[in-house]
Amino acid sequence: MTEPSNRLILHTNSRDEVFADERDAVADFAFNSTVANVFDDMVSRSVPFYGEMQRMVCELARDFAQPQSHLYDIGCSTATTLLALDHIVDNHVDFVGIDNAPDMLKKAAEKIEASGTNRSIDLVTGDLHRGFSVENASVVTMLLTLQFVRPLFRERVMKTIYDGLNEHGCLLLIEKLTSEDTTFNRLFIDHYYDFKRRNGYSSIEISKKREALENVLIPYRLEENLQLLKEVGFKSTEVFFRWYNFCGIVAVK
Repeated sequence: MTEPSNRLILHTNSRDEVFADERDAVADFAFNSTVANVFDDMVSRSVPFYGEMQRMVCELARDFAQPQSHLYDIGCSTATTLLALDHIVDNHVDFVGIDNAPDMLKKAAEKIEASGTNRSIDLVTGDLHRGFSVENASVVTMLLTLQFVRPLFRERVMKTIYDGLNEHGCLLLIEKLTSEDTTFNRLFIDHYYDFKRRNGYSSIEISKKREALENVLIPYRLEENLQLLKEVGFKSTEVFFRWYNFCGIVAVK
């Protein structure tokens, strides 16, 4: 197995200009074909230290992954994380990617086929609001996904993951956060928008995407996420990454 790196497997080369036209009306954000075609560019330019997050998730997943078990990526999008994990996790671990967006799964299947991997990777269409299954899992990754689950269903989602994990299995969770302190919240958001501008997004694009996400992406405070993990049964949790309003948490059963 090779060492994890910041190299991401990206076959979607289209540049994200989904919100570039100020004349377009703003609808709720959706992971449709338009987004799927530019998603790899979108996430790499919109998420701070995205490559480093992926590297850290891969390292921690390798620490916990066990042969003859499953590794689930919930909200697998275009399979970037699954393909990064493929290079370093024991080949006797079967992968399962779950996503509710058919267009994202289609792009994921194309990337997996192009990678030439011989690992068992199943892609499953699943709506977290309606229920899903996790079985014989040593690792579950959930990167920037829980924030799109309506709060009413988040405890049930976490309980499904916990119940499906084997003893000493881990959940790797990355989320966008909000802060109870309004000063910090404003400062962190301002610095995040500065990050997006540095990556080529205009003020119009930033504003329109914020409006599109307003009723779709609902961040929790760090304390709320940690409490949720504790309530469903995880015995230990730790923050492994933090950049202003983005956070990575590892939770062990």
